[in-house]
Amino acid sequence: MLINERHLHVEFFGPEDGHPVVLLHHGLGSVRAWRNQIPVLVSAGYRVVAYDRWGYGQSDPRPHLDAPDFKSDLSDLAVLLKTFEVKRPALIGHSDGGTIALYYAAQNAERVTALVTVAAHIYLEPKMEPGIRGIQHNFEHDARFRKGMQLVHGDKYEAVFWNWFNGWHKPAALGWDLRPQLGRISCPALIIQGENDEHATPQHARDIASAIPGAQLWLAPQANHMLPQEMAVSFNERLLEFLG
Repeated sequence: MLINERHLHVEFFGPEDGHPVVLLHHGLGSVRAWRNQIPVLVSAGYRVVAYDRWGYGQSDPRPHLDAPDFKSDLSDLAVLLKTFEVKRPALIGHSDGGTIALYYAAQNAERVTALVTVAAHIYLEPKMEPGIRGIQHNFEHDARFRKGMQLVHGDKYEAVFWNWFNGWHKPAALGWDLRPQLGRISCPALIIQGENDEHATPQHARDIASAIPGAQLWLAPQANHMLPQEMAVSFNERLLEFLG
């Protein structure tokens, strides 16, 4: 599907008359990252929209990642929802996808019925740097890690990694703080983060939840950054309970 003059790989699941749920994958992910959630959401009657963001998976390559403002990704999301007439969806976003969901819900409060973020970021904190460097080490020295990236993203897998790495190492990111915008979010929100997240402290999730009126917070014990994949059963149960 052409969105903003670039091809994005979009998939739909579940009944056409089900309430729409849009899935936004993490910074090195794709639609495949939600493989443990999509069947559960479909079984519960939701209409699931999942897509590879620009530069990822089966979507077109991109020259750079415009983190931390994600303007291109936000424009793609808005056009995609309009093109497919996806009205008042619930947004579920993981990591970078969670940040995009926060931006969109803050800027389009009346168009979102519910918001779930997992390990989203709203500012830079010291813990993020060693976490990012650890992924860089894996990418450069772990053949299995690189093979996995290649399976998901094809020939552009190196560009996917370096776009993400460089996107979070720009000087512009140092003073970034999304908190002032979060008070505009008016839909029910569930903020999730693993207590052992490699890229953020629990305080980060607390700050997100406290900035959104009425938001719920779940700090999952013993959970890491990839909570939807590593603790899929617990995550799915909590997700369905909230959406229901």
